[in-house]
Formats: sequence, C-alpha cells, structure tokens
Amino acid sequence: MKPITINTQLHEDSKKRGLSRIWRIPTLLAGGIMLAVLVLLAVFIPFISPYDPSGQNLSAFLQPPSAEHWLGTDQLGRDLFTRLIYAARTDLTIMVLAEIIPFCTGIFLGMLAGYYGKWVDTVISLVTDTFIAFPFYLIVIIVAFASGAGQRGIYITFILVGWIVFARVTRGLTASFRRQEWVASAQTLGLPGIRIMLRHILPNVLPQAIVVLMTDMVGLLVAIVTLGYLGIGIAPPTPDWGTMISDGQPFITTAWWLSAVPGLAVVYTGIALSLVGDGLADLWRKK
Repeated sequence: MKPITINTQLHEDSKKRGLSRIWRIPTLLAGGIMLAVLVLLAVFIPFISPYDPSGQNLSAFLQPPSAEHWLGTDQLGRDLFTRLIYAARTDLTIMVLAEIIPFCTGIFLGMLAGYYGKWVDTVISLVTDTFIAFPFYLIVIIVAFASGAGQRGIYITFILVGWIVFARVTRGLTASFRRQEWVASAQTLGLPGIRIMLRHILPNVLPQAIVVLMTDMVGLLVAIVTLGYLGIGIAPPTPDWGTMISDGQPFITTAWWLSAVPGLAVVYTGIALSLVGDGLADLWRKK
C-alpha cells in the first residue's frame, strides 16, 4: 500500500504545480475564462432565454435593447440575444468538428514526411504545394457551390485543405527530432518507425500543433462567418453570425446593433482563442 500512497501524492503535487503555472499565465487564464463563458452560454441558452431563436413576432420588430430583450430584436421581431447565443452553438460546433480530421491528418502526414524523408517527403510536399497554389477562398466557394449551402461544404473544404498548416509545422519538428539521440536509441533497439512516431515523437510535436490549432480555429471561424455573410454558408433559419451580420446590414443606420452585436461576438471569440493559444505556448515554453 505504501508505494500507491507515494504515487498518489506525487500525482497530486504534479497537478497542483500544473494549476499554479496556469494561474501565473494571465493570457491563458483570461482566454480560458472568456471561452468558458461563451461555451456555458451556448450550452445553457435554452434555460436562460424563453425565446425561440427562429420564432417571429412582427409586432416587436427592430426594438432597441431593453429589459425584455437584452440586445433588442431584429427585423422579424426575433430576440437578438437568443439568436446570438444559438449562433455561437452553430458556429463553434462546426468550427470544432471541421478541425478534427484535418488536425489528425496533418499531424500524421507531417510526421511521415519528417521522419522518413526522401520520396515520402517529396510526395507529401508536392501535394501540399499543389493545394497552397490555389487561393483558399476560391476552393471554399467552389466546394460550397458544388455541394450546396450548409455545413457539408464547409466540412468538405476543410478536410481538403485544413490539414496543410499542421503537416508543415509537424514535418519541420519531426525532421529535427529525427536527428536526436533518443530517436537514434529507439531505432537501435529495433522499434518500428510507426511506433517511434506515435510513442516518442508525437508527444513532443503535439503541444506546438495544439498552439497552431488555436490560431487555425480563428481563421476557420472567420471563414464560416464569411460564408454565412455571402449566403453560401449555414442555411436559414439556423442562426449564424455571418447571416446575422448580412441580415442587419440594410438597417445599419436605424438598428446598428443587428450587425454590430454578432460582429463583436466574432471578435470576442477570436480574441479568446488567440489568448488561449498564446497562453498554451507560454505554458509549454516554461516547462
């Protein structure tokens, strides 16, 4: 029983040191709180607001912020606060789901290129350079028009091109780790390359990849909002920040809050993700 007690104590001490490091990094703390507030609102909005995000009330259209409608109403009498938070649900969910496959694919291909080099690196680099040659938003628009407006086009687009940034970062890190003594030792022991990559290299490239993920999420969010603004993103009546900005544009002089509020929500989320990314970079740099 004694070794178990010692191991538990060491685990608790390690956890406390990890939490104390987070408290000493204000960017990570601030970004985490900002992001947590938004996520909690998105999760609990059905219990916070009594309004239907798609329910219309034409007798209460274009009302300014009040005690009844905290952020006012839109041109169809829908509660703006309710639609704003439901739109956060939509956009944040798409943002996270659209990153999963590109994140995993990019890390795997990057490690393959960096570890094996030679023709493997040449082929993966050629594919990467081919996609980079095409403007990002051109691919987005082509796929969106081909597959129709909605989430499907966004997912397809980012599966096609979203992995590139992770592959490039991981390739460089893996190539540098491949020349380290601990990798050479693993190779001497006869461990297969795939095991060396997954057991030894992956834990070392993952922190930097996660930092890049936070930055890439900001770009992905902007792309989702842009597609919604252009009318080829999330199809109405599903709430979406881009669509809300576009719908409020004709009323910018009389009801400025219709476009300003979702625009500020995008800025808020981008700042939160950037702070988390910078904070994680500082956290791992100090280890």
